[in-house]
Amino acid sequence: MHNNFPGQYARIIKHLNGRKGIDILAVSRAGNRQPSPVRRIDYEPHRSVSEQVHPALRYTEEAVIRGQAVYKALAPARAKGWRPDVMLAHSGFGDGLFLKDLWPDARYMPYLEWYYRAYGSDASFFDERAKDPNVELRIRMKNTVILQDLAAMDWGQSPTQYQKSQFPGVFHGRMSVLHDGVDTDYFAPDPRETLTIGSHVFRRGDPLVTYIARGMEPYRGFPQFIEAVSLLQRMHAGVHAVVIGEDRIAYGPKDKASYKQWALETFRPDLGRLHFLGRQPLSVLRQVLRVSAAHVYLTAPFVLSWSMMEAMATGALIVGSDTEPVREVVDDGRTGVLVPFFEPPRLAQRLLEVLAAPQRYEDIRRRARALMLQRYDERELCARYVRLIETVAAGGRPGPAGHGPVRESVRMPEAAVI
Repeated sequence: MHNNFPGQYARIIKHLNGRKGIDILAVSRAGNRQPSPVRRIDYEPHRSVSEQVHPALRYTEEAVIRGQAVYKALAPARAKGWRPDVMLAHSGFGDGLFLKDLWPDARYMPYLEWYYRAYGSDASFFDERAKDPNVELRIRMKNTVILQDLAAMDWGQSPTQYQKSQFPGVFHGRMSVLHDGVDTDYFAPDPRETLTIGSHVFRRGDPLVTYIARGMEPYRGFPQFIEAVSLLQRMHAGVHAVVIGEDRIAYGPKDKASYKQWALETFRPDLGRLHFLGRQPLSVLRQVLRVSAAHVYLTAPFVLSWSMMEAMATGALIVGSDTEPVREVVDDGRTGVLVPFFEPPRLAQRLLEVLAAPQRYEDIRRRARALMLQRYDERELCARYVRLIETVAAGGRPGPAGHGPVRESVRMPEAAVI
């Protein structure tokens, strides 16, 4: 279950679909235009959040309305006798809020992506001063729906150690760290690749700096990136930069109408050497990463992006922020290069060093891809995911990182997954 299915379940659905003895039902919000390779039921909330509700409860009311819509959409399946063995749902939006009321005996395993904190992670990263009490209250109450999932779950899954660490420690004993995985066959180096933008044709070895994110916002360091590019352009006459992403705010406060417009007006980069490609399919992302001389990935202490790991698998050189989620994957000087998040001049200088002597960083590129093959290849991680699902469905207690059960449990002959 994911409001924008398949979302984080794309890889495991592809891995499970068509297997004998497995019946899969997907649930998503109506209007989701993403193709579904499996049977899908859509839901639609019957109303929006009321204007009179307490501001700190708006997120909760929206989640309850959404969970209610899911309940109503699935009630006919229950009436016909369909019963899942295990229910998987992305936690936080309310989709899975009432699944245990529909099927009390089914095992519930939410995908635990993030737990909100007023201090010590993303919410205080840009301003460590004490917050307005109303802000503190709203942040704490955003966890209400997530806490319902934590209380109801038979087991939980979180994609990285850092993301798991954000959840209250009392729940850690019932959580596995298991990443979604990277398609290392698709995201693989190809020295013959080219990228054409207008009259420019870029090849491996050209001074091209790349940046990929869903939106253009402070959470992913977009202002810092544009400032660094502007500085770098003055130091290197031939450098170009490519940005993939939409002119919107995907994460964090929406305190500017357009950070793109603001950054361009503030830092005034040479737009003849800065190319905004907007949202692009994976094939273009792969082209960009294959010819990239340096791929910049900046993030606040928050959810780690797939794009950084896909870049590493493609053999791109990561120049990333020295923040907790990046440090979990990138070892500075071995599998990438880390720079302080808030120091664009340092970022520009490091990029200049990379462009001046790219051969010095070839071993880092190779080690980055080797790490993806060793620890994050989707085939191995999907195999672990299947074992985790089977263990939870059978009532077993998974071992560390989803490596199968701690004790013997009966393997179910059939597994219905929702």
